[in-house]
Amino acid sequence: MAYTDALQSLKALLATIRDLKAANDVLSWDQQTYMPAGGINTRAEQMATVSRLIHERATSAELGALLDRLDGQLDSETDDGALVRIARRDFEHDTKLSADLVERLSRATALADAVWVQARLTSDWSLFAPHLRTIVELQREMAEQYGYTTHPFDALINVDEPGTTKAQIEQMYRELKVGTLPLMKAIRQQQDDDRTRPLHGQFDEARQEQFGMEVIKRFGFDWNRGRQDRAVHPFCTNFSMNDVRLTTRFDPTWLAPAMFGTMHEAGHGMYEQGVAQRFTRSPLAAGCSMGIHESQSRLWENLVGRSRPFWEFFYAPLQNLFPEQLQSVDLDTFYRAINSVQPSLIRVEADELTYNLHTLLRFEVELGLLEGTLKVEEVPALWNAKVAEYLGITPPNDTLGALQDVHWSAGLFAYFPTYTVGNVLAVQFFDAAVAASPAIPDEMRQGEFGTLHGWLNENIYQHGRKYDPNDLVQRATGRPMDTAPYISYLKTKYGALYKL
Repeated sequence: MAYTDALQSLKALLATIRDLKAANDVLSWDQQTYMPAGGINTRAEQMATVSRLIHERATSAELGALLDRLDGQLDSETDDGALVRIARRDFEHDTKLSADLVERLSRATALADAVWVQARLTSDWSLFAPHLRTIVELQREMAEQYGYTTHPFDALINVDEPGTTKAQIEQMYRELKVGTLPLMKAIRQQQDDDRTRPLHGQFDEARQEQFGMEVIKRFGFDWNRGRQDRAVHPFCTNFSMNDVRLTTRFDPTWLAPAMFGTMHEAGHGMYEQGVAQRFTRSPLAAGCSMGIHESQSRLWENLVGRSRPFWEFFYAPLQNLFPEQLQSVDLDTFYRAINSVQPSLIRVEADELTYNLHTLLRFEVELGLLEGTLKVEEVPALWNAKVAEYLGITPPNDTLGALQDVHWSAGLFAYFPTYTVGNVLAVQFFDAAVAASPAIPDEMRQGEFGTLHGWLNENIYQHGRKYDPNDLVQRATGRPMDTAPYISYLKTKYGALYKL
Protein backbone atom coordinates (compact mmCIF):
# COMPACT_ATOMS: atom_id res chain seq x y z
CA MET A 1 0.00 0.00 0.00
CA ALA A 2 1.31 3.45 -0.92
CA TYR A 3 1.98 5.59 2.13
CA THR A 4 -0.57 8.18 0.93
CA ASP A 5 -3.27 5.50 0.87
CA ALA A 6 -2.09 4.22 4.25
CA LEU A 7 -2.33 7.75 5.67
CA GLN A 8 -5.92 8.17 4.49
CA SER A 9 -6.86 4.76 5.89
CA LEU A 10 -5.21 5.67 9.19
CA LYS A 11 -7.13 8.94 9.41
CA ALA A 12 -10.42 7.17 8.72
CA LEU A 13 -9.80 4.54 11.41
CA LEU A 14 -8.69 7.14 13.96
CA ALA A 15 -11.79 9.22 13.20
CA THR A 16 -13.99 6.22 14.02
CA ILE A 17 -12.17 5.72 17.31
CA ARG A 18 -12.53 9.40 18.13
CA ASP A 19 -16.27 9.26 17.38
CA LEU A 20 -16.72 6.32 19.72
CA LYS A 21 -14.81 8.15 22.47
CA ALA A 22 -17.04 11.18 22.00
CA ALA A 23 -20.13 8.96 22.27
CA ASN A 24 -18.84 7.54 25.54
CA ASP A 25 -18.16 11.06 26.79
CA VAL A 26 -21.77 11.99 26.00
CA LEU A 27 -22.95 9.06 28.12
CA SER A 28 -20.65 10.13 30.96
CA TRP A 29 -21.73 13.80 30.79
CA ASP A 30 -25.40 12.80 30.81
CA GLN A 31 -24.83 10.53 33.80
CA GLN A 32 -23.44 13.44 35.82
CA THR A 33 -26.03 16.01 34.76
CA TYR A 34 -29.44 14.70 33.68
CA MET A 35 -29.64 10.89 33.90
CA PRO A 36 -32.24 9.64 36.40
CA ALA A 37 -30.71 7.76 39.33
CA GLY A 38 -32.44 4.55 38.29
CA GLY A 39 -30.50 4.42 35.03
CA ILE A 40 -27.09 3.78 36.54
CA ASN A 41 -26.81 -0.01 36.17
CA THR A 42 -27.78 0.02 32.51
CA ARG A 43 -25.60 3.06 31.87
CA ALA A 44 -22.61 1.29 33.40
CA GLU A 45 -23.09 -1.61 30.97
CA GLN A 46 -23.53 0.76 28.03
CA MET A 47 -20.31 2.59 28.85
CA ALA A 48 -18.45 -0.66 29.43
CA THR A 49 -19.58 -1.90 25.99
CA VAL A 50 -18.50 1.30 24.23
CA SER A 51 -15.17 1.27 26.09
CA ARG A 52 -14.56 -2.29 24.88
CA LEU A 53 -15.38 -1.32 21.28
CA ILE A 54 -12.98 1.63 21.51
CA HIS A 55 -10.22 -0.56 22.89
CA GLU A 56 -10.70 -3.22 20.22
CA ARG A 57 -10.26 -0.66 17.44
CA ALA A 58 -7.49 1.26 19.20
CA THR A 59 -5.42 -1.94 19.55
CA SER A 60 -6.35 -3.63 16.28
CA ALA A 61 -3.87 -5.33 13.98
CA GLU A 62 -5.12 -3.06 11.21
CA LEU A 63 -4.12 0.06 13.11
CA GLY A 64 -0.74 -1.43 13.97
CA ALA A 65 -0.06 -2.33 10.34
CA LEU A 66 -0.94 1.18 9.14
CA LEU A 67 1.38 2.72 11.70
CA ASP A 68 4.17 0.34 10.70
CA ARG A 69 3.73 1.42 7.08
CA LEU A 70 3.88 5.12 7.98
CA ASP A 71 6.65 5.17 10.60
CA GLY A 72 9.51 7.35 9.39
CA GLN A 73 7.67 8.48 6.25
CA LEU A 74 6.63 11.97 7.38
CA ASP A 75 8.29 15.06 8.82
CA SER A 76 7.46 15.08 12.52
CA GLU A 77 6.97 18.88 12.40
CA THR A 78 4.02 18.55 10.01
CA ASP A 79 0.45 17.86 11.10
CA ASP A 80 0.48 14.42 9.49
CA GLY A 81 3.84 13.59 11.03
CA ALA A 82 2.54 14.59 14.46
CA LEU A 83 -0.61 12.54 13.89
CA VAL A 84 1.42 9.39 13.20
CA ARG A 85 3.69 10.04 16.21
CA ILE A 86 0.77 10.57 18.62
CA ALA A 87 -1.19 7.66 17.15
CA ARG A 88 1.86 5.42 17.61
CA ARG A 89 2.23 6.53 21.23
CA ASP A 90 -1.48 5.92 21.91
CA PHE A 91 -1.35 2.54 20.18
CA GLU A 92 1.63 1.34 22.21
CA HIS A 93 -0.02 2.69 25.34
CA ASP A 94 -3.40 1.06 24.64
CA THR A 95 -2.05 -2.31 23.56
CA LYS A 96 -0.48 -2.78 26.97
CA LEU A 97 -3.94 -2.95 28.56
CA SER A 98 -6.20 -5.97 28.17
CA ALA A 99 -9.70 -5.44 26.81
CA ASP A 100 -11.06 -7.13 29.92
CA LEU A 101 -9.36 -4.59 32.21
CA VAL A 102 -10.62 -1.64 30.17
CA GLU A 103 -14.18 -2.96 30.31
CA ARG A 104 -14.01 -3.71 34.05
CA LEU A 105 -12.63 -0.26 34.82
CA SER A 106 -15.33 1.48 32.80
CA ARG A 107 -18.08 -0.49 34.54
CA ALA A 108 -16.54 0.02 38.00
CA THR A 109 -16.17 3.80 37.63
CA ALA A 110 -19.70 4.26 36.26
CA LEU A 111 -21.11 2.43 39.27
CA ALA A 112 -18.74 4.13 41.71
CA ASP A 113 -19.69 7.61 40.56
CA ALA A 114 -23.36 7.12 41.44
CA VAL A 115 -22.45 5.70 44.84
CA TRP A 116 -19.96 8.50 45.49
CA VAL A 117 -22.71 11.09 44.95
CA GLN A 118 -24.86 9.38 47.60
CA ALA A 119 -21.93 8.83 49.97
CA ARG A 120 -20.93 12.48 49.68
CA LEU A 121 -24.50 13.57 50.34
CA THR A 122 -24.74 11.45 53.51
CA SER A 123 -21.07 11.68 54.56
CA ASP A 124 -20.85 7.88 54.57
CA TRP A 125 -17.37 6.65 53.69
CA SER A 126 -18.39 3.02 54.25
CA LEU A 127 -20.80 3.32 51.33
CA PHE A 128 -18.06 4.37 48.91
CA ALA A 129 -15.19 2.30 50.33
CA PRO A 130 -15.97 -1.03 48.55
CA HIS A 131 -16.09 0.77 45.19
CA LEU A 132 -12.84 2.60 45.86
CA ARG A 133 -11.23 -0.68 46.88
CA THR A 134 -12.16 -2.13 43.50
CA ILE A 135 -10.86 0.91 41.65
CA VAL A 136 -7.55 0.87 43.55
CA GLU A 137 -7.08 -2.78 42.61
CA LEU A 138 -7.80 -1.92 38.98
CA GLN A 139 -5.33 0.98 39.12
CA ARG A 140 -2.62 -1.35 40.40
CA GLU A 141 -3.47 -3.78 37.63
CA MET A 142 -3.24 -0.97 35.08
CA ALA A 143 0.17 0.09 36.40
CA GLU A 144 1.44 -3.49 36.11
CA GLN A 145 0.16 -3.82 32.55
CA TYR A 146 1.62 -0.46 31.52
CA GLY A 147 4.90 -1.34 33.19
CA TYR A 148 7.22 0.85 35.25
CA THR A 149 10.76 0.90 36.57
CA THR A 150 10.51 2.60 39.95
CA HIS A 151 6.94 3.10 41.14
CA PRO A 152 3.40 2.32 39.92
CA PHE A 153 2.60 6.02 40.13
CA ASP A 154 5.02 6.60 37.23
CA ALA A 155 2.92 4.38 34.97
CA LEU A 156 -0.34 6.12 35.90
CA ILE A 157 0.78 9.74 35.70
CA ASN A 158 2.08 9.14 32.19
CA VAL A 159 -1.52 8.65 31.08
CA ASP A 160 -2.27 12.35 31.65
CA GLU A 161 1.21 13.87 31.90
CA PRO A 162 3.57 12.17 29.42
CA GLY A 163 7.19 12.00 30.51
CA THR A 164 6.52 12.83 34.18
CA THR A 165 7.65 10.73 37.14
CA LYS A 166 6.87 10.49 40.84
CA ALA A 167 10.37 11.79 41.58
CA GLN A 168 9.76 14.94 39.52
CA ILE A 169 6.45 15.57 41.27
CA GLU A 170 8.14 15.18 44.67
CA GLN A 171 10.85 17.65 43.64
CA MET A 172 8.20 20.17 42.54
CA TYR A 173 6.47 19.95 45.91
CA ARG A 174 9.79 20.32 47.77
CA GLU A 175 10.58 23.52 45.88
CA LEU A 176 7.13 24.93 46.55
CA LYS A 177 7.33 24.14 50.25
CA VAL A 178 10.68 25.92 50.58
CA GLY A 179 9.43 28.86 48.56
CA THR A 180 5.99 29.39 50.12
CA LEU A 181 5.74 27.93 53.64
CA PRO A 182 7.57 30.89 55.27
CA LEU A 183 5.10 33.23 53.55
CA MET A 184 2.13 31.21 54.82
CA LYS A 185 3.55 31.28 58.35
CA ALA A 186 4.04 35.05 58.25
CA ILE A 187 0.45 35.58 57.07
CA ARG A 188 -1.00 33.28 59.74
CA GLN A 189 0.82 35.24 62.45
CA GLN A 190 -1.13 38.37 61.51
CA GLN A 191 -4.41 36.81 62.73
CA ASP A 192 -6.56 39.23 60.73
CA ASP A 193 -10.30 39.45 61.03
CA ASP A 194 -12.13 37.32 58.51
CA ARG A 195 -11.50 39.12 55.23
CA THR A 196 -13.98 36.94 53.34
CA ARG A 197 -17.13 38.37 54.97
CA PRO A 198 -18.21 40.32 51.84
CA LEU A 199 -18.47 37.02 49.96
CA HIS A 200 -21.06 35.59 52.35
CA GLY A 201 -24.73 36.51 52.43
CA GLN A 202 -27.71 35.92 50.17
CA PHE A 203 -26.73 35.82 46.50
CA ASP A 204 -29.45 34.94 44.02
CA GLU A 205 -28.36 31.94 41.93
CA ALA A 206 -29.77 33.27 38.66
CA ARG A 207 -27.79 36.51 39.06
CA GLN A 208 -24.66 34.58 39.94
CA GLU A 209 -25.10 32.59 36.75
CA GLN A 210 -25.76 35.74 34.71
CA PHE A 211 -22.53 37.32 35.96
CA GLY A 212 -20.43 34.22 35.33
CA MET A 213 -21.76 33.76 31.81
CA GLU A 214 -21.02 37.38 30.90
CA VAL A 215 -17.49 37.16 32.32
CA ILE A 216 -16.49 34.08 30.34
CA LYS A 217 -18.12 35.46 27.20
CA ARG A 218 -15.72 38.40 27.50
CA PHE A 219 -12.86 35.99 28.12
CA GLY A 220 -13.60 34.44 24.73
CA PHE A 221 -15.73 31.39 25.52
CA ASP A 222 -17.96 30.80 22.48
CA TRP A 223 -21.53 30.16 23.62
CA ASN A 224 -22.45 29.02 20.09
CA ARG A 225 -20.10 26.08 20.64
CA GLY A 226 -20.63 25.50 24.34
CA ARG A 227 -23.13 25.36 27.17
CA GLN A 228 -23.20 25.24 30.97
CA ASP A 229 -25.13 22.92 33.27
CA ARG A 230 -25.05 21.95 36.94
CA ALA A 231 -23.26 19.02 38.54
CA VAL A 232 -22.31 17.82 42.01
CA HIS A 233 -18.66 18.51 41.19
CA PRO A 234 -17.83 21.07 38.47
CA PHE A 235 -16.13 19.72 35.36
CA CYS A 236 -15.62 20.41 31.67
CA THR A 237 -15.92 17.89 28.87
CA ASN A 238 -16.20 18.11 25.11
CA PHE A 239 -17.39 15.99 22.22
CA SER A 240 -15.49 18.10 19.69
CA MET A 241 -14.00 21.60 19.62
CA ASN A 242 -17.48 22.69 18.49
CA ASP A 243 -19.39 21.09 21.37
CA VAL A 244 -17.90 21.95 24.77
CA ARG A 245 -19.83 21.37 28.00
CA LEU A 246 -19.11 23.24 31.22
CA THR A 247 -20.72 22.43 34.56
CA THR A 248 -20.75 24.33 37.82
CA ARG A 249 -22.53 24.45 41.17
CA PHE A 250 -24.06 27.35 43.08
CA ASP A 251 -24.19 28.27 46.75
CA PRO A 252 -26.87 30.92 47.44
CA THR A 253 -25.06 31.96 50.62
CA TRP A 254 -21.52 32.20 49.21
CA LEU A 255 -20.47 34.08 46.09
CA ALA A 256 -17.03 32.61 45.45
CA PRO A 257 -17.54 28.93 44.46
CA ALA A 258 -19.67 29.41 41.34
CA MET A 259 -17.91 32.63 40.31
CA PHE A 260 -14.41 31.20 40.29
CA GLY A 261 -15.56 27.69 39.35
CA THR A 262 -17.13 29.09 36.19
CA MET A 263 -13.92 30.90 35.26
CA HIS A 264 -11.92 27.74 35.99
CA GLU A 265 -14.01 25.45 33.81
CA ALA A 266 -14.16 28.09 31.07
CA GLY A 267 -10.35 27.96 30.93
CA HIS A 268 -10.63 24.28 30.07
CA GLY A 269 -13.43 25.01 27.64
CA MET A 270 -11.59 27.74 25.72
CA TYR A 271 -8.59 25.44 25.34
CA GLU A 272 -10.78 22.82 23.68
CA GLN A 273 -12.63 25.37 21.55
CA GLY A 274 -9.30 26.78 20.39
CA VAL A 275 -7.94 23.53 18.96
CA ALA A 276 -7.49 23.92 15.20
CA GLN A 277 -10.55 22.84 13.21
CA ARG A 278 -8.35 20.81 10.87
CA PHE A 279 -7.74 18.36 13.73
CA THR A 280 -11.45 17.46 13.97
CA ARG A 281 -12.05 13.74 14.70
CA SER A 282 -8.35 13.03 15.14
CA PRO A 283 -6.18 12.21 18.17
CA LEU A 284 -4.69 15.70 17.88
CA ALA A 285 -8.02 17.30 18.80
CA ALA A 286 -7.39 17.60 22.55
CA GLY A 287 -5.12 19.26 25.08
CA CYS A 288 -1.61 17.82 25.12
CA SER A 289 -1.59 17.03 28.86
CA MET A 290 -3.65 17.64 31.97
CA GLY A 291 -0.95 19.88 33.42
CA ILE A 292 -1.21 22.14 30.37
CA HIS A 293 -5.00 21.93 30.60
CA GLU A 294 -5.00 22.89 34.27
CA SER A 295 -2.65 25.77 33.52
CA GLN A 296 -5.44 27.28 31.45
CA SER A 297 -8.15 26.81 34.04
CA ARG A 298 -5.93 28.20 36.78
CA LEU A 299 -4.69 31.08 34.58
CA TRP A 300 -8.20 32.38 33.89
CA GLU A 301 -9.40 31.69 37.43
CA ASN A 302 -6.42 33.16 39.30
CA LEU A 303 -4.05 35.21 37.14
CA VAL A 304 -7.05 36.93 35.58
CA GLY A 305 -10.09 36.35 37.80
CA ARG A 306 -8.39 37.13 41.13
CA SER A 307 -6.36 40.04 39.77
CA ARG A 308 -6.85 43.70 40.62
CA PRO A 309 -7.07 44.81 36.93
CA PHE A 310 -9.92 42.37 36.30
CA TRP A 311 -11.99 43.72 39.18
CA GLU A 312 -11.35 47.34 38.31
CA PHE A 313 -13.70 46.63 35.42
CA PHE A 314 -16.01 43.93 36.75
CA TYR A 315 -16.64 45.03 40.32
CA ALA A 316 -19.18 47.74 39.43
CA PRO A 317 -21.33 45.31 37.37
CA LEU A 318 -21.20 42.80 40.23
CA GLN A 319 -22.26 45.50 42.70
CA ASN A 320 -25.17 46.38 40.42
CA LEU A 321 -26.34 42.77 40.52
CA PHE A 322 -26.01 42.57 44.31
CA PRO A 323 -26.44 46.14 45.60
CA GLU A 324 -27.71 45.18 49.04
CA GLN A 325 -24.75 42.88 49.68
CA LEU A 326 -21.89 44.82 48.02
CA GLN A 327 -22.77 48.51 47.58
CA SER A 328 -21.07 49.47 50.84
CA VAL A 329 -18.04 47.25 50.15
CA ASP A 330 -15.26 49.12 48.35
CA LEU A 331 -13.01 47.57 45.73
CA ASP A 332 -9.99 47.24 48.02
CA THR A 333 -12.02 45.33 50.60
CA PHE A 334 -13.53 43.05 47.95
CA TYR A 335 -10.10 42.40 46.39
CA ARG A 336 -8.74 41.41 49.80
CA ALA A 337 -11.76 39.15 50.33
CA ILE A 338 -11.26 37.12 47.14
CA ASN A 339 -7.54 36.77 47.92
CA SER A 340 -7.80 36.02 51.62
CA VAL A 341 -5.37 33.38 52.85
CA GLN A 342 -6.96 31.05 55.35
CA PRO A 343 -7.18 27.29 55.76
CA SER A 344 -10.00 25.69 53.77
CA LEU A 345 -11.40 22.18 54.01
CA ILE A 346 -12.39 22.13 50.33
CA ARG A 347 -9.72 22.05 47.62
CA VAL A 348 -11.70 23.88 44.95
CA GLU A 349 -12.42 26.69 47.42
CA ALA A 350 -8.82 27.04 48.65
CA ASP A 351 -6.81 30.23 48.19
CA GLU A 352 -3.84 30.31 45.83
CA LEU A 353 -1.27 30.04 48.60
CA THR A 354 -2.63 26.96 50.40
CA TYR A 355 -4.09 25.20 47.35
CA ASN A 356 -1.02 23.09 46.64
CA LEU A 357 -1.13 21.58 50.13
CA HIS A 358 -4.48 20.08 49.13
CA THR A 359 -3.02 18.40 46.05
CA LEU A 360 0.03 17.25 48.03
CA LEU A 361 -2.24 15.57 50.58
CA ARG A 362 -4.07 13.65 47.82
CA PHE A 363 -0.78 12.70 46.16
CA GLU A 364 0.46 11.19 49.42
CA VAL A 365 -2.81 9.31 50.02
CA GLU A 366 -2.69 7.85 46.51
CA LEU A 367 0.90 6.70 46.98
CA GLY A 368 -0.14 4.80 50.10
CA LEU A 369 -3.10 3.17 48.32
CA LEU A 370 -1.00 2.14 45.32
CA GLU A 371 1.82 0.81 47.51
CA GLY A 372 -0.60 -1.10 49.71
CA THR A 373 0.66 0.63 52.87
CA LEU A 374 -2.71 2.37 53.28
CA LYS A 375 -6.03 0.54 53.41
CA VAL A 376 -9.15 2.10 51.91
CA GLU A 377 -10.93 2.13 55.26
CA GLU A 378 -7.97 4.09 56.73
CA VAL A 379 -8.18 6.91 54.20
CA PRO A 380 -10.48 9.27 56.18
CA ALA A 381 -8.31 9.10 59.30
CA LEU A 382 -5.10 9.76 57.35
CA TRP A 383 -6.82 12.50 55.37
CA ASN A 384 -7.95 14.26 58.53
CA ALA A 385 -4.52 13.93 60.10
CA LYS A 386 -2.82 15.48 57.08
CA VAL A 387 -5.35 18.33 56.87
CA ALA A 388 -4.59 19.05 60.53
CA GLU A 389 -0.84 18.87 59.88
CA TYR A 390 -0.79 21.04 56.75
CA LEU A 391 -3.67 23.44 57.38
CA GLY A 392 -4.27 23.40 61.12
CA ILE A 393 -7.95 22.43 60.83
CA THR A 394 -9.86 19.13 60.95
CA PRO A 395 -12.78 18.08 58.73
CA PRO A 396 -15.94 17.57 60.84
CA ASN A 397 -17.18 14.90 58.42
CA ASP A 398 -16.10 13.00 55.32
CA THR A 399 -18.19 15.13 52.96
CA LEU A 400 -15.83 17.97 53.80
CA GLY A 401 -12.90 15.55 53.84
CA ALA A 402 -12.06 12.46 51.83
CA LEU A 403 -15.38 12.36 49.94
CA GLN A 404 -15.20 15.86 48.47
CA ASP A 405 -13.60 15.08 45.08
CA VAL A 406 -15.08 13.15 42.17
CA HIS A 407 -11.72 11.97 40.83
CA TRP A 408 -11.31 8.61 42.55
CA SER A 409 -14.81 7.48 41.65
CA ALA A 410 -13.94 8.36 38.04
CA GLY A 411 -10.72 6.32 38.17
CA LEU A 412 -8.57 9.45 37.93
CA PHE A 413 -5.51 8.45 39.92
CA ALA A 414 -2.25 10.41 39.61
CA TYR A 415 -4.31 13.40 38.50
CA PHE A 416 -4.16 15.77 41.48
CA PRO A 417 -0.50 16.81 41.04
CA THR A 418 -1.39 18.09 37.55
CA TYR A 419 -3.34 20.90 39.25
CA THR A 420 -0.12 22.10 40.83
CA VAL A 421 1.75 21.64 37.56
CA GLY A 422 -1.01 23.84 36.13
CA ASN A 423 -0.49 26.48 38.81
CA VAL A 424 3.21 26.67 38.02
CA LEU A 425 2.69 26.81 34.26
CA ALA A 426 -0.17 29.34 34.49
CA VAL A 427 2.25 31.99 35.75
CA GLN A 428 4.90 31.01 33.21
CA PHE A 429 2.42 31.31 30.32
CA PHE A 430 0.88 34.55 31.61
CA ASP A 431 4.31 36.14 32.05
CA ALA A 432 5.23 35.15 28.50
CA ALA A 433 2.00 36.63 27.15
CA VAL A 434 2.56 39.93 28.99
CA ALA A 435 6.19 40.03 27.84
CA ALA A 436 4.94 39.73 24.26
CA SER A 437 2.09 42.24 24.81
CA PRO A 438 2.74 44.52 27.81
CA ALA A 439 -0.67 46.19 27.39
CA ILE A 440 -2.53 43.08 28.58
CA PRO A 441 -3.04 44.26 32.22
CA ASP A 442 -4.37 47.63 31.03
CA GLU A 443 -6.69 45.87 28.57
CA MET A 444 -7.99 43.75 31.45
CA ARG A 445 -8.87 46.97 33.27
CA GLN A 446 -11.14 47.76 30.31
CA GLY A 447 -12.74 44.33 30.30
CA GLU A 448 -10.84 43.35 27.14
CA PHE A 449 -9.15 39.95 26.92
CA GLY A 450 -8.67 39.51 23.19
CA THR A 451 -4.90 39.98 23.22
CA LEU A 452 -4.40 37.48 26.04
CA HIS A 453 -6.82 34.97 24.53
CA GLY A 454 -5.15 35.45 21.14
CA TRP A 455 -1.67 34.75 22.53
CA LEU A 456 -2.91 31.62 24.29
CA ASN A 457 -4.68 30.47 21.14
CA GLU A 458 -1.62 31.02 18.97
CA ASN A 459 0.89 29.45 21.35
CA ILE A 460 -1.16 26.74 23.10
CA TYR A 461 -4.77 26.12 22.10
CA GLN A 462 -4.56 25.68 18.35
CA HIS A 463 -1.83 23.04 18.56
CA GLY A 464 -3.93 20.48 20.43
CA ARG A 465 -1.73 17.42 20.98
CA LYS A 466 0.65 18.23 18.11
CA TYR A 467 3.50 18.93 20.53
CA ASP A 468 4.53 17.07 23.65
CA PRO A 469 4.01 19.03 26.91
CA ASN A 470 7.65 19.87 27.54
CA ASP A 471 8.12 20.90 23.92
CA LEU A 472 5.03 23.11 24.02
CA VAL A 473 6.18 24.87 27.20
CA GLN A 474 9.61 25.50 25.67
CA ARG A 475 8.11 26.84 22.44
CA ALA A 476 5.62 29.11 24.21
CA THR A 477 7.83 30.49 26.98
CA GLY A 478 11.40 29.88 25.84
CA ARG A 479 12.23 27.76 28.91
CA PRO A 480 11.26 24.46 30.58
CA MET A 481 8.74 24.41 33.41
CA ASP A 482 10.18 26.33 36.37
CA THR A 483 8.67 26.88 39.81
CA ALA A 484 10.60 30.13 40.35
CA PRO A 485 8.20 32.50 38.50
CA TYR A 486 5.23 30.99 40.33
CA ILE A 487 6.88 31.38 43.74
CA SER A 488 7.85 34.96 42.86
CA TYR A 489 4.26 35.72 41.83
CA LEU A 490 2.88 34.41 45.14
CA LYS A 491 5.45 36.33 47.21
CA THR A 492 4.83 39.57 45.34
CA LYS A 493 1.04 39.38 45.35
CA TYR A 494 0.50 38.17 48.89
CA GLY A 495 3.36 40.18 50.31
CA ALA A 496 1.55 43.29 49.10
CA LEU A 497 -1.88 42.08 50.25
CA TYR A 498 -0.60 41.40 53.75
CA LYS A 499 2.00 44.19 53.86
CA LEU A 500 4.92 41.84 54.48
